[in-house]
Amino acid sequence: MRILLVEDDPSLASGIRLALKPEHYTVDILDDGISALHALQDEEPFDAVILDLGLPRLDGVGLLERLRRSGSRVPVLVLTARDGIEDRIQGLDAGADDYLTKPFEVAELKARLRALLRRSQGHVTSELRHRGVVLDPGNRLVTYLGEPVTLSRREFTLLQEFLSHPGHAFTRDTLTRLVYGWDEDVESNAIEVHVHHLRRKLFPELIRTLRGIGYIMDKAPTDEGA
Repeated sequence: MRILLVEDDPSLASGIRLALKPEHYTVDILDDGISALHALQDEEPFDAVILDLGLPRLDGVGLLERLRRSGSRVPVLVLTARDGIEDRIQGLDAGADDYLTKPFEVAELKARLRALLRRSQGHVTSELRHRGVVLDPGNRLVTYLGEPVTLSRREFTLLQEFLSHPGHAFTRDTLTRLVYGWDEDVESNAIEVHVHHLRRKLFPELIRTLRGIGYIMDKAPTDEGA
């Protein structure tokens, strides 16, 4: 899952990214509202946004209002020191999906983010299932036909993206940004290698290559119409 963190406190932003890394989130950081608005309106593939309200250039409320007016439905968790009831109402009315005040417990941030992502993807539980594959994001476990499967952090992240969006065609560039974000140098064949490993560790038909486009995990029969 790829998260955009919009926070102008560098130490806090780095701490949140470090805390979320073991959860297999790819976290990109921006420190002002205008840059964040441009990134989100450019259709960067983010699964959720963690948003501070007190931002330079464009504050969080203004960013939320513009984002929702543009039709974006990306889930937004507001993370802010503004703890008054009027501030909460303003943030939620502007389009926030959840609201967490500073200081906060990392465990609560993780739990709220998991719940936000489940709701946005229409999942009742956190487990993702597809043709014998079960991925448990909370415990970071994968099984196939009941047997545990060991995946690298990148493989787990890639599999979670496919399982979260069955039937969706991903370009290689999109998958690269989802798995690696902006800040890492990536080998040109990195995604191909990860897909190869997933097919070998699970089953070859799990992920289908779309020539000239990228990859897709076809919907299972029970997914149709979901």
